[in-house]
Amino acid sequence: MAQQQAARRGRGERAGLSRQQILDAALGLVDRDGLKGLTMRSLGEELGVEAMTLYHYVPNKDALLDGLVEQVFTAATPAMDGAADWRAALHAYATALREGLLRHSAVLPLATSRPAVTPATLDDIEALLRLLVAGGFSLGRALHALNSLAVFVIGHATAEARIVVGAEEAGGADWLAALEAERYPLLIRAAGEGVGADDGERFAFALDALLLGFEALR
Repeated sequence: MAQQQAARRGRGERAGLSRQQILDAALGLVDRDGLKGLTMRSLGEELGVEAMTLYHYVPNKDALLDGLVEQVFTAATPAMDGAADWRAALHAYATALREGLLRHSAVLPLATSRPAVTPATLDDIEALLRLLVAGGFSLGRALHALNSLAVFVIGHATAEARIVVGAEEAGGADWLAALEAERYPLLIRAAGEGVGADDGERFAFALDALLLGFEALR
């Protein structure tokens, strides 16, 4: 076993790889082929190395999947750098996280099922909690606020990625416009005016309401 580990380590060092390079390649692979296309063998082929080489940097497949979640979540953190207060920071973070999840929608199932466990994601959570506690939240309410925000962003992004309705399909603008006018006047009016249908506007509205609620309950 020791000889095998040494051999793996040697091959990894000669390959000149890093954990970050492996995670970048893995994210690109799932963007292209989906989660089902991600195996240690396919990732090794993507990087031009043997699959066994990767185990020097990620101990197993679970660690690789945790790393994908880390990639998307930590990418949103710089958006809040320099924010004047917790509201601005959380607004920037949530907005950037939604954009990242939609850009890498194959990672959404992982974001809904895997907790933040890597040092990098835990560092970000600690920083956000520190910001909220400094802003007047108790530690318990800071955790509630942060978890609620994450659930909202992930849920909204999941709905956006999965629900794409054409104008003539059930729920689409043309379908709504053809409803019985006396029974559904407001729905028909909304479809005609094109209001209340923009995902970005809906997200921003709900995010502002959520942050106002946090402020009221702080």
